Amino acid sequence: MTQMQTFFITCPKGVEDLLAVECEQQGLSAVAIQRGGVDAQGGLENAYRLCLWSRVASRVLFRLHAFAVDDYEALYQGVQAIDWQAHVAPDGSFAIDVHSSHERISNSHYARLKIKDAIADQFVNAFKQRPDVERDRPAIRVNAYIDKHQCTLYLDLSGESLHKRGYRQQAGAAPLKENLAAAILLRAQWPQLALEHRPLIDPLCGSATLLIEAALIAADKAPGLLRDYYGFYHWKRHRPDIWERLVDQAQARVSAERVPRLIGIEKSYKVAGIARENIRAAGFEGLIEIKQADSIALVSDLAETPGLIVTNPPYGKRISDDNRLKRLYYELGRNVRQGFPGWRFALFTAHHQLAKLTGLRAHRRNTLYNGPIKCTLYQYRIRERETSAAHADDAFTRTPSDPGVDMFANRLAKNLKHLSKWSRKEGIGCYRLYDADIPQYAVAVDLYQDWVHVQEYQAPDSVDAVKAFARLNQVIEAVSSVLNIGKDRIVQKTRKRHRGKSQYARQSESGKSLIVTESGLKFSVNLNDYLDTGLFLDHRLTRQLIAKLAANKTFLNLFAYTGAATVYAAAGGASVTTTVDLSKTYLDWAKKNMQLNRLTGTRHSFVRADCIQWLADAGKRDQRYDLIFLDPPTFSNSKRMDHTLDIRRDHVELIRQAMSLLAGDGLLLFSTNARGFKLDTESLRAFAMRDITGVTTSEDFRRKPGHVCWCLANDPDDLKKCRL
Repeated sequence: MTQMQTFFITCPKGVEDLLAVECEQQGLSAVAIQRGGVDAQGGLENAYRLCLWSRVASRVLFRLHAFAVDDYEALYQGVQAIDWQAHVAPDGSFAIDVHSSHERISNSHYARLKIKDAIADQFVNAFKQRPDVERDRPAIRVNAYIDKHQCTLYLDLSGESLHKRGYRQQAGAAPLKENLAAAILLRAQWPQLALEHRPLIDPLCGSATLLIEAALIAADKAPGLLRDYYGFYHWKRHRPDIWERLVDQAQARVSAERVPRLIGIEKSYKVAGIARENIRAAGFEGLIEIKQADSIALVSDLAETPGLIVTNPPYGKRISDDNRLKRLYYELGRNVRQGFPGWRFALFTAHHQLAKLTGLRAHRRNTLYNGPIKCTLYQYRIRERETSAAHADDAFTRTPSDPGVDMFANRLAKNLKHLSKWSRKEGIGCYRLYDADIPQYAVAVDLYQDWVHVQEYQAPDSVDAVKAFARLNQVIEAVSSVLNIGKDRIVQKTRKRHRGKSQYARQSESGKSLIVTESGLKFSVNLNDYLDTGLFLDHRLTRQLIAKLAANKTFLNLFAYTGAATVYAAAGGASVTTTVDLSKTYLDWAKKNMQLNRLTGTRHSFVRADCIQWLADAGKRDQRYDLIFLDPPTFSNSKRMDHTLDIRRDHVELIRQAMSLLAGDGLLLFSTNARGFKLDTESLRAFAMRDITGVTTSEDFRRKPGHVCWCLANDPDDLKKCRL
């Protein structure tokens, strides 16, 4: 293949211009930037060079043929026009990838089958045998791009994505692809800094991808040298002599002496070990330092030789813990400002508000894509005096003596004085102390015995992230001061508007639980791992009412969560309890709560089921219940459900189905936390009902009730029992 050929080289979105430069450096001509790649022309040697040397390319595709298509038969005939025997042997193998935007060729799987048949039939007709289809590392990989009018067939010379360098032994959480890491370094002008032998630090290095790519650039080491597979290795037109010469030339260019000081900081012992394994596999052992620590301040002694700080911190798309992320970005910015004057700082993130928490003003921003996620590379020059940094430091170092936070602290102290007397009198150890009483301090503060649970109501995007985070820090300081409790016993979360199952999704993996007491009963709560703790404090009186009504009754708890209502019913003397929830985690939690109170035995059953479906099948059940507690989520679309739940839309049907399971003189307690909820009394007029929200709202929720609650019965006289 000495004559000029046409190639399409793919890359991550946002780096097409960098790829175009690489194509020209490797001798390709007629380079034209397209979305997600570059068109170019050249010979086989140019394509080999690109496979070996491109730092940002994903695939190098050699154009085989283009033809008009209007249906699957035309696709078959067009593929048949190629002499496939010139590319693969009858005993070889092939794979097919299809990308189609054609209206009539919309099924990519069927299109792949038609292409496979066209290739196979050609061999069967000629040799009575055909190459195998092999998805992993085939002899050739065929790419078909089908647009509105034509199909273009390519041979994938890379075989598998070029970001797979061959050095990654393991990856940390949400790893950065190697070619994207290289693009970040190229955007940050690392090649020039490396020539000047400047140091580079990644303060959140993870599995060391940025560090290794930086070493490859500095050492002039071709990123493809470590790969053991390319798509042309078993291609019949492969020229091993050309390839081997290029590899020898590339190996001769490697110079470890050119590598400046490269340092990675990783707080996880396990991930630091993964980083060292990857560095060893890349051939840079002894040239890249990994320090196990949690702060870049550890290496501030390097500040005399300004270099590049570059990092890809978590940004909440795959790893989610908002308040820890806020603290992480703030601490990173502060440490860089204070310890590294004269350095450059490149921060790659998808979250603009988090980037603002560094307190730095970017002099350049580059848009890049991490897969489908639109991200920004923020580039900063760290000056001796950073104006915006000083402003940010002022915001973060305000003390509780500031007028605004003084108002919050005074309200907190006032509430504590009132509610602590009430709680001691009632024997209550867990209660709500504050709930956005002052609008600019929009948090909920709950006491769980000697622990504090602080939930920040997420501020709208219009609120400056730095100011919002500074205010949250003031809240934590004030809570610690007013309650005389250490910050290590204050658990902080951000409460967003949740859809579906995310409200109950695991937020972290601490596994820490705490045993608290309410009305003489024990409950396991987890302040760290979930948005909700496992005990809804606003339903304290609802649970007491259930205990009062449950004596010698059969009790059904629907959407049971952690079964706190079941514990009260059983403790109140219920003859039978049935606890229904879709989550195994919460059913196990409910069982644990029952065991903590020695409420065990066969009369207490736990059913893992979709409550909506379970209620829909109510007519098939013989069991009737004297007391039912129905407390559905506001909205749910769990992947284990075949439908969505919207309580405003669906509450009438849920209540009707639950009432069909009610014994003649039984009671149904229906509750919801949906804001502004209106019960459709007209549609439920067949039942007697009474709003008992006031009865079930305790002193700590008088200012801001957490729920609304109704008691329903078949006979109006039975409603008289719904009182404490």
